Amino acid sequence: MKTLLPILAALLLTACASAPASTATPAPTETPASTAATLTLEQKVGQLFIVRPDALDLTLSQETIDDPRADGVTRVTDAMRETLQQYPVGGICQFGKNIESPSQLARFNKDLQAASATPLFITVDEEGGMVARLANNDAFDLPRYASAAAVGALGDPENARAMGQTIGVYLKTYGFNMDFAPDADVNTNPDNPIIGERAFSSDAATAAQMAAAAAEGLRQNGILPTLKHFPGHGDTAEDSHTDLAVTYKTREELETCELLPFAADTGLHAVMVGHIAAPNVIGSDTPATLSAELIAMIPDAENTLIVTDSLSMDAITKAYTPGEAAIQAIQAGCDVLLMPNSLPEAYDAVLAAVQNGTISEARLDQSVNKILHYKQQFAM
Repeated sequence: MKTLLPILAALLLTACASAPASTATPAPTETPASTAATLTLEQKVGQLFIVRPDALDLTLSQETIDDPRADGVTRVTDAMRETLQQYPVGGICQFGKNIESPSQLARFNKDLQAASATPLFITVDEEGGMVARLANNDAFDLPRYASAAAVGALGDPENARAMGQTIGVYLKTYGFNMDFAPDADVNTNPDNPIIGERAFSSDAATAAQMAAAAAEGLRQNGILPTLKHFPGHGDTAEDSHTDLAVTYKTREELETCELLPFAADTGLHAVMVGHIAAPNVIGSDTPATLSAELIAMIPDAENTLIVTDSLSMDAITKAYTPGEAAIQAIQAGCDVLLMPNSLPEAYDAVLAAVQNGTISEARLDQSVNKILHYKQQFAM
């Protein structure tokens, strides 16, 4: 029985009670804090991590895990179930090599949930356009979009909302509850090697309207949207998969352009923080993922689920060990650690950091409570 299931049971008892109001005592509804209190320290640390399913096969090298040409894990094995006991991660991100067919994917996601003691975030990069793990797979007969830019060029946010709704419907069908989309970047640098047509527009106001509408479309179908890549990857000239990206804008310039799409969506959403340095804001080349000052600029950061971009990208691995990156991201204010370069090393480092006081248990609980709150809304 999953740890969060009592929440649902409590809500059902409250809604269905037939005793008179004067004598019935409402069943208590568990808050995220009281639910977190039922988790062990090891389980709480696990909630911070979203990993590829391949990371649950401890026999695979990180190179194989990251290699899109290598065979991917496509079903849950007994060894993976044991790994989930040892490293009780909070979520799984599916990639193209993990997806074979509609029936395989639906079963895979269902079995992953069944293997976890707590509900998992099960997520994917499904932006529409060039980044769409399901729609671009010929085994799936799904609607395809030319690009977010093509949708944005139509000028009507309702088209972006419809795009989000369409994607949300089919993601839910296959067992997903979170999407690493929409792209909320403003595509202002024509030499940008990684964003381009993934962004809705080069105009900040248009990008903001479209990203907010797409996020709402996902949310209306039970999918947690993730706005990315804070503080804005659209004005950089580097690909953070291979190098640290840099924006040379000042705080004021970011606030009047790149940050507008991150403030436009007022519903529940996550924000993915990119490996992007902003030296004219903080005076150093520390990537936003590891910068408390930059993360504090996320609109409503206290109540927003803050996710790192992949910690296995070269922008991070060239300068930090898996443990260093994980610890510093939590210290900076991130809630979710995405795909560390070594799950065992990163997990063990964070656990040790809490045990020795480098990260306080109160700081850990802050993120875990936020994660569980979002899971109550989307992963139940």
